[in-house]
Amino acid sequence: MRFCLSRAGIILLICFLQCSNMAKSHSDCGHDLWLKYQKIENKDLLEQYSSMISVVCVSGSSATCQIIRDEMYAWLSCMYGEDILVNTSLSESSDLIIATPKQLPGIEKQIGKSQLAYIGDEGFIIQSMKFIDNPVILITASQDQGLLYGAFHFLRMLQTGRDLYDIHIMSRPKIQYRLLNHWDNVDGSVERGYAGKSLWKWDELPDRIDLRYKDYARANASIGINGVVLNNVNANPTFLTLEYLNKAAKLADVFRPYGIRVFLSVNFSSPISAKFHIEGNRRAGIGDLPDSDPLNPDVRMWWKEKAAEIYRLIPDFGGFLVKANSESMPGPQEYGRTHADGANMLAEALAPFGGVVMWRSFVYNANVDPDRAKRAYMEFVPLDGQFKSNVFVQSKNGPVDFQPREPVHPLFGAMPQTPLMLELQITQEYLGHSTHLVYLAPMWKEYLQFDTHAKGEGSTLSSVIDGSLHDYKMTGIAGVSNIGDDTNWTGHFFAQANWYAFGRLAWDHELTAEQIADEWIRMSLTQDDSVANIIQSMMMGSREACVNYMTPLGLHHIMQAGFHYGPQPSFAHASRLDWTSVYYHKAGTNGIGFDRSSTGSNAVSQYFSPWKERFNSPDTCPEIYLLWFHHLPWTYSMKSGRTLWEEFCLHYYAGTDYVDHMVETWKSLQGQVDDCIYQEVSEKLIKHQQDAYVWRDTCLKYFQKFSQREIVQE
Repeated sequence: MRFCLSRAGIILLICFLQCSNMAKSHSDCGHDLWLKYQKIENKDLLEQYSSMISVVCVSGSSATCQIIRDEMYAWLSCMYGEDILVNTSLSESSDLIIATPKQLPGIEKQIGKSQLAYIGDEGFIIQSMKFIDNPVILITASQDQGLLYGAFHFLRMLQTGRDLYDIHIMSRPKIQYRLLNHWDNVDGSVERGYAGKSLWKWDELPDRIDLRYKDYARANASIGINGVVLNNVNANPTFLTLEYLNKAAKLADVFRPYGIRVFLSVNFSSPISAKFHIEGNRRAGIGDLPDSDPLNPDVRMWWKEKAAEIYRLIPDFGGFLVKANSESMPGPQEYGRTHADGANMLAEALAPFGGVVMWRSFVYNANVDPDRAKRAYMEFVPLDGQFKSNVFVQSKNGPVDFQPREPVHPLFGAMPQTPLMLELQITQEYLGHSTHLVYLAPMWKEYLQFDTHAKGEGSTLSSVIDGSLHDYKMTGIAGVSNIGDDTNWTGHFFAQANWYAFGRLAWDHELTAEQIADEWIRMSLTQDDSVANIIQSMMMGSREACVNYMTPLGLHHIMQAGFHYGPQPSFAHASRLDWTSVYYHKAGTNGIGFDRSSTGSNAVSQYFSPWKERFNSPDTCPEIYLLWFHHLPWTYSMKSGRTLWEEFCLHYYAGTDYVDHMVETWKSLQGQVDDCIYQEVSEKLIKHQQDAYVWRDTCLKYFQKFSQREIVQE
């Protein structure tokens, strides 16, 4: 049977054709992300593809298979510039087959049970083979969701010009829960959001479904993201009311065929009656109880009943994300209970339905230790083994707060009995918002590849979070979203690359930052090899440049208070020392840096050997972390033979020099990328350049007062 497009597919095709026409007239707005498909101009590739793919069979009847049919028809027709056949049943002319073994008997025998078992529920196989004596390309999986991932991967191969001869790909996600965390609020604002207002139009839901919800789901499915936390970790209890649960349920209905589950951030004080509290206070609840003590049977029952209510509306609801006893958010410690007590209460409520709790480790009670960087480790490590089996401890990549560079959080590897979920920040809170061009995959690879030595050499952070080091029964990674309602989704066109890179690394953390950049460029900007190579080179150095012009050599947290955009190294506050710049840099005439060695705060003791010993001595401490772990005189001799002050200055100038290089490189590409994208990025880069100079000059002039030395430029 020849496939007819669904209504959604017709809309999809119209959008693609419009996008193709827009691209030809140089007016790409960035809306289509890496999912824009254009006619293949390379004649050799077009000849290869058209000779191998002309009739597609997608045999399943589910909504997910309908999406695959829509995608295949729209994308391949657009690529070829002519109609292709997409059938729902196999024919002798079928040359691309997309089906599970249940949908098409005979696949299991040819592929083999062991390979199908290897890919699990979400993985896929793409294989060149003979089927009924005809040469075909087969995309198969155990479940329809795997077929969707496989279809997107295959289309990515076409977009990036990959050879289709003799394919044999087996791919499965290395991490089970691959989530975006949206910090979106009821009023439509987005905390640390730099791309407009919230994508979720709460005032219109559940009656009106914005078309961008499906676009968003497609984008996430195309890179393997399978879960979305809809709301801010500074959670408003309103999200647990029936009114808002119905709104969330409607989003879940949209996302479900794309394999995406909905999660919610919850306020720990939700069971409390609002009449006991000032309206708008974060402790205001929606229940009728006098407290939210996790050992109070009434409180436990309240959460059980709330969980049952949620699952009646959203049968595949994922679970709760919790920020507790942190930055004025309520938690179990207000009742003398532990983080484990609080998390386990929620876990108990969710367990009958298969839900999980993601309990954030972002806590820094000043009474725990004078050094903020040590506090989460001190609170959570003693609780290892006390959490229920469906609880994650979700930890940021570093021990302070998403800085341009931090050492790895010492929690990773230190909690072998508790699944740790890695939290990365896609939105650029501390890296120039959506104004600076900063490709984050090199940063994330730096963390993922870091060897914690928790079980000796080879105990990388990635082996912790994918469960292979400690045999975790569930694994997870979360990215704090950079998505808003801006036309291009992320505020800066190049910030789309960070959303894309997060999804790709969440699926396979062994991919390189270069490989991911190349994919994104070829899917989003150009198929031209020389242009793609120039853009990739520019992107790859952007994060290190940001570190250099903001916080070189281990310097950290000297951004504007609250806003976290520009430099404010002079910021001090008598009552909140550990929020201030001077707390972190400790600059004086005698030197600069935070002494976390064994003679200082002894934060080095939280790391495994040999890192604790390496970090402990300035002679062996990697210079990228030097001022994180050591307070050193301005005359300290660096490995280069220069003084600390000289090296300090040169790093700042290296950072701005690289931004100058990016500006000039981008200028050289005028006429070789879409005009609209070129102009938008050019304007951002000019502001980026100005900001980098401000960072360099502000910081060097401020610290020069202490070093009492001339600023060195070369």
